[in-house]
Amino acid sequence: MAETKSTCCYCGVGCGVVIEHEAGRITGVRGDPDHPANFGRLCTKGSTLHLTAAPETQVARALYPELRTDRSSTRQRVSWDAALDAAAERFAAIIAEHGPDAVAVYGAGQLLTEDYYVFNKLMKGLVGSNNLDTNSRLCMSSAVAGYKLSLGADAPPCSYADIAHTSALFITGSNTAFAHPIAFRRVEDARKANPGMKLVVIDPRRTDTAEAADLHLALLPGTDIALYNAMLHVMLWEGWVDRNYIDAHTEGFDALKKTVREYTPAMAATICGLDKKLIEEAAQIFATSKATMSMYCQGLNQFSFGTHNNSALINLHLASGQIGRPGAGPFSLTGQPNAMGGREVGGLANLLSAHRDMANPEHRSEVAALWGVDNVPDKPGKSAVELFRALKSGDVKAVWIACTNPAQSMPDQALIHEALQAAEFVVVQEAFSHTETCTYADLLLPATTWGEKDGTVTNSERAISRVRSAVSAPGEARHDWAIVVDFARRLGARLGKGELAARMFPYAKPEEIWNEHRESTRGRDLDITGLSYATLENVGPQQWPFPEGASQGKVRLYEDGIFPTPSGKARFVVTEHRITAESPSARYPLHLNTGRLRDQWHGMSRTGLVARLYSHEPEPMLHMHKDDMERRSLASGDLVKVKSRRGEVVLKVLESATLRPGQCFVPMHWGGNTMGGQGVNVLLPGDFDPYSKQPELKHAAVQVEKYTAGKALVAMRRTKVGEDGQLHPNPLAVMEGLRRWLPHFPYASLTLAGRTAPVVVLKARGEELAPALLEALDKELALDDPTKVLSYQDSRKDIAKRALVEGDSLTAVRLAGETRAAEWLADMMVQGHSAAAVRQWLLAPLTQPPAGQAARGKVICNCFDVAEDDILAAFRAGESLEALQTRTKCGTNCGSCVPELKRLRLSISI
Repeated sequence: MAETKSTCCYCGVGCGVVIEHEAGRITGVRGDPDHPANFGRLCTKGSTLHLTAAPETQVARALYPELRTDRSSTRQRVSWDAALDAAAERFAAIIAEHGPDAVAVYGAGQLLTEDYYVFNKLMKGLVGSNNLDTNSRLCMSSAVAGYKLSLGADAPPCSYADIAHTSALFITGSNTAFAHPIAFRRVEDARKANPGMKLVVIDPRRTDTAEAADLHLALLPGTDIALYNAMLHVMLWEGWVDRNYIDAHTEGFDALKKTVREYTPAMAATICGLDKKLIEEAAQIFATSKATMSMYCQGLNQFSFGTHNNSALINLHLASGQIGRPGAGPFSLTGQPNAMGGREVGGLANLLSAHRDMANPEHRSEVAALWGVDNVPDKPGKSAVELFRALKSGDVKAVWIACTNPAQSMPDQALIHEALQAAEFVVVQEAFSHTETCTYADLLLPATTWGEKDGTVTNSERAISRVRSAVSAPGEARHDWAIVVDFARRLGARLGKGELAARMFPYAKPEEIWNEHRESTRGRDLDITGLSYATLENVGPQQWPFPEGASQGKVRLYEDGIFPTPSGKARFVVTEHRITAESPSARYPLHLNTGRLRDQWHGMSRTGLVARLYSHEPEPMLHMHKDDMERRSLASGDLVKVKSRRGEVVLKVLESATLRPGQCFVPMHWGGNTMGGQGVNVLLPGDFDPYSKQPELKHAAVQVEKYTAGKALVAMRRTKVGEDGQLHPNPLAVMEGLRRWLPHFPYASLTLAGRTAPVVVLKARGEELAPALLEALDKELALDDPTKVLSYQDSRKDIAKRALVEGDSLTAVRLAGETRAAEWLADMMVQGHSAAAVRQWLLAPLTQPPAGQAARGKVICNCFDVAEDDILAAFRAGESLEALQTRTKCGTNCGSCVPELKRLRLSISI
């Protein structure tokens, strides 16, 4: 067995991994003990990365180019030459007729820096359009704009090391325990080492992160600015501001003072729905602690005033001098593995390479000279929402989508699907062929993915890490940068720029691209001219800036109080409270918050391949307060229709104590591949921040009502490990086969259950379960042979049960009309030895599980498969958390479940 060091491909923590591989296959993964981001730790997602590269996952991969000649036809396999020639011809024709702004690229924070660089150079240098945006616009652009507006550059001043030095940590707009678990492990370590450290969490929900806090401010959604202004009001009133720091290192404070005078704690308490004493306490902790650090993410960014959310928080740091020293400063937690690297190379529609300003003629000339072109365009391109609106209107004719899934991740999904349908030509460059966006691809180009790629990424703390390939690409998949280089040369020839394209894109390996990017940073705030691939490989990850001649990067920025602004001073930004893009009303009375699950990531194109990652929250569910449920006569497990001004979804409801009345919550991961309709983002508005252009993906106003129409359906298929070590049937192939039934039902959920041999589970409710539909479904599940299946039907009681039992195991089951035993049956299938109990139940007019045969409940510890019911039973019996962990090992591996274990223990004590 061989080992290769690389990085995790999920969140912006940027954990190092050691990939274990043998005979061209990835066989395992563990945390890299030498990597400074995680020191060997991995969360549930990272520790199961090898399972996303298991043999059965190949059915989900894009393996060769596919092209269709028109929308009425299916894509056909073609050669790479034919694929890229077709793309070049279509793009060149559109550019010739309509101009360069009629084409666009939409990329991702999962691309490597080298991939990003060539895409940026292709559009802004060769094509001559700034229509290049990425899904980083959806998660980090308000943090970028906030840093630039307040501090002068998109440069997070803190590092993970500061967590151990802080006296007060404010986590705001982030459920760090779920979204960035390894960063939260460092918080836990710091509090253990320093019991006096204060943790303040600002979040509308009482999340696992908030449960751990010394002080939780459960403010109303979108009221952060009012809170921070009121905290500054208190700091001014009490004399807790640092006048020396303000006078020496900042500007604009007097204008801000005039504004925050109006934001008394009493006024803000009314706006935020908080006790004013909590606001005063938070202000005192923030201003008077020896070192105060803030960590924040989508809860600040994903609003139509997200930039000012960021600046209002940064105002507090500047006013109290809590910046530029150990343990102090505003620290944006990047959502994606290389959103930072993409920003470094100018990978957004309003950016240029190396943090240059598109509006600055000198900066544009520098980039043009570096690339060897006459000029780069000065007009900002279309940002994410604008781009898809332009696709729908026809202003943009062709789009190249790489490594992202806008047909799941964008807000206002109805518009996105209409835009993709209206586009003249859609290229999708993807590793996974099953994403919702691939449905619209006129040209599908297979790309490499984690474990196969080679290049660099930059994490939240400005640390650049090497990404290394452990295995070869499957099928005909190519590296993203190599696809772009090949296409650029072909496009250049058709645009009459063949020699220019050859000069611009001479690269034969990613290191050549990185070296050019490195040179573009010379003299800039992110100067990395002192770095090389060799340094990153021999010494390890390094933070920028790392200029030529330096021996190491900077752990923290602005220690000298000098900022990259014209005056050298940081800027106070006047921020006023604004209401959310949508406010609750009589018709839409509830706030809807969105967020992350612990074990899923983004649109689930990768995590959705791993059965155990469904076990903590197995399907899309709306979390609601019990009072709101009682008003609607709802109980946990009921189906509800959730409707906003743009669309609706039907999903299960779950009673939750994490929410205040009047609010509900839904995870953002679920799309049209795993549920009925177009996914949860159909509910969210496309309104965006005027500075950052980031849409308000965090909040919508909705109505919720019980959904009882139609008849229930459950279909399940078990897999098993064959003598060849492979799963039979392939669970992902079964899922792909069942996906075509999702559009038939208002409510549908398609997921996996189990661990070693997963069970594919389809749950649905339809207006009518037509016999033809059930016959086709039975055929898909191998339930169509009457000589092999067991069946029971009672039309009067609306019971229809059909099952296939092989040996001592339940292999497949289909329930129609009545499905109350579905969870129990799924457990029986996962256990794999259930024939006797199932036969007895199946051949009787029973709908409930047999006595004493209740379902197991959700899994809390994915590493060791420990369920909630077993944990609660142990606590009720008097077992301590330490004893439980010793006996079951729960929470002793990745640690992602530790906050929930503590919460469950506390719930028994109360």
